[in-house]
Amino acid sequence: MTVIHGLPAHVLFVHFLVVLAPLTALLEIVSGLWPAARRRLVWLVLVLAAVTTALTPITTDAGEWLFDRERDHSPILVKHADLGGWMIYFSVALLVVAIVLAVLHVLEGRSDKRRVVANVVVAVVAVAVGIASIIQVYRIGDAGAQSVWGGELTKAD
Repeated sequence: MTVIHGLPAHVLFVHFLVVLAPLTALLEIVSGLWPAARRRLVWLVLVLAAVTTALTPITTDAGEWLFDRERDHSPILVKHADLGGWMIYFSVALLVVAIVLAVLHVLEGRSDKRRVVANVVVAVVAVAVGIASIIQVYRIGDAGAQSVWGGELTKAD
């Protein structure tokens, strides 16, 4: 899928990822740090992480199609493409954290045993993966916006 109603699919899909990946990351951080929130959000987080992971290669493939249509690539566009290629690893990390949160939630529901060490480890990993994913989305988006808009917004009308 490269074009949707005359627009490059990448332009449309990327907006979903720009919202879904940071939202998933933030909800994972909250769920990792706050067990009461985890009980309410864990299944939503898992679904969002799965959708983000599924949408990432679709968006990347659409971006590669768009990239291949041009012969001359600006350095910032090359940077955007390179950074975008790494996003799948961040999306998979978000999915893994979501799965671990769900497993921890199920285990806690089956017994009264407190899992302090597991909760701390999951919280630390959720924060690290969440922050890293948000930063990566920002870096990719910044490079993409610069490659499209360049200095257009700073020009005098």
